[in-house]
Amino acid sequence: MEKQKISVGLDIGTTKIVAMIGRKNDYGKVEILGVGKSKSLGVHRGVVNNITQTIQSIQQAVQEAEAASSEKIEDVTVGIAGQHIRSLQHSDYITRANSELVIDEADIDRLINQVHKLVMLPGEEIIHVLPQEFKVDGQAEIKEPIGMYGGRLEANFHVVVGQVSSIRNIGRCVQSSGLELEGITLEPLASANAVLSQEEKEAGVALIDIGGGTTDLAVFKDGIIRHTAVIPFGGNVITEDIKEGCSIIEKQAELLKIKFGSAWPGENKDNEIVSIPGLRGRDPKEITLKNLSKIIHARVVEIIEQVYVEIKNYGHEEQKKKLIAGIVLTGGGSQLKHLKQLVEYITGMDTRIGYPNEHLAGDSDDDIASPLYATAVGLVMDGLKRQDRKRAEALEAKQIEEATSDGGEATNSEVENTTPIKERRSFLDKLTERVKDFLDNAE
Repeated sequence: MEKQKISVGLDIGTTKIVAMIGRKNDYGKVEILGVGKSKSLGVHRGVVNNITQTIQSIQQAVQEAEAASSEKIEDVTVGIAGQHIRSLQHSDYITRANSELVIDEADIDRLINQVHKLVMLPGEEIIHVLPQEFKVDGQAEIKEPIGMYGGRLEANFHVVVGQVSSIRNIGRCVQSSGLELEGITLEPLASANAVLSQEEKEAGVALIDIGGGTTDLAVFKDGIIRHTAVIPFGGNVITEDIKEGCSIIEKQAELLKIKFGSAWPGENKDNEIVSIPGLRGRDPKEITLKNLSKIIHARVVEIIEQVYVEIKNYGHEEQKKKLIAGIVLTGGGSQLKHLKQLVEYITGMDTRIGYPNEHLAGDSDDDIASPLYATAVGLVMDGLKRQDRKRAEALEAKQIEEATSDGGEATNSEVENTTPIKERRSFLDKLTERVKDFLDNAE
């Protein structure tokens, strides 16, 4: 049973791959047992473009996490992001054969399966279908229609679409690293679980996760995810700009960005200069910090403006859809100096930096509670949740079996008890099954 409690999150990013092992402590908080981190080779803008290198990076991160925690990693929860992910809004309805019966799980499944039949572009597949709100016989704003009477059931859906081949490639890398795929989660959702509070999700909040290759956005309102987007820019393009603008090598550009970089050029005096060693016998280069922050500022503004366009697409400017809790920044890129002020200046929305410490045990290492690990913490939490659900499902099944084997039919209330658990079974679980089947058959 003790073995069951451990969950492993594997965050396959553009700049780093993180394997994180965690379990729930007695207080229901997540205790991190070990973290492994390796440089990500073979991933570009969140998409695997070199299988062999990615496998090596995954194995390195996993070995490091195993050494740190002295646990054996067998199955992992993996995050998917990447520039191929997009989302759309869609409404659909079904007419029920018998309106004398109450709406049940099967009706909602039927409605959701209908959304899955939407025609997509070649190679694209629906990853996630999230019901926003339901309408029963024209009565709007219903959060939970189960148990109600009605002939026509309709709903608005948030549909997330992605390239299925990219997802299969990630599955392939995980499997070839000798690991089992326990679950697949959308990275913006994982980060959101780790850094946002329920109050923020209710009030309305935009989570911006600035990674190395991509910037992920997730918008919540009334506790429901309303919009997701992946913007194909991240911290790497800033480093690239510094490299080009200052004619230095990438490693130096990255260090400059982390140590001296600022998103606000006004902060630096004209006479602040940093000297960079020249290559092999060449003279050192002198770069003014003002110029450095001008280069960073230009690119960061571009990223934020793109994100703000997506927030507007969701409809933030309408009174009813206003995001009262503003913006939460997380991910490695959120550690850039003065970024919070710049985001507030461009968007006019309250902004804070999101640390994944809300759900972590009190004695957690400060390094782990850094925005850098938000996605990994979220994936660990997702894995733990999935295990709880599997245990609960097994228990329910056992209870129903016992109830029926006692000679009687399972009572209505017993069957009804199982519905909330079934309802939470996400489409990503189904996607995980499909990816597993595909990989098994491909072998």
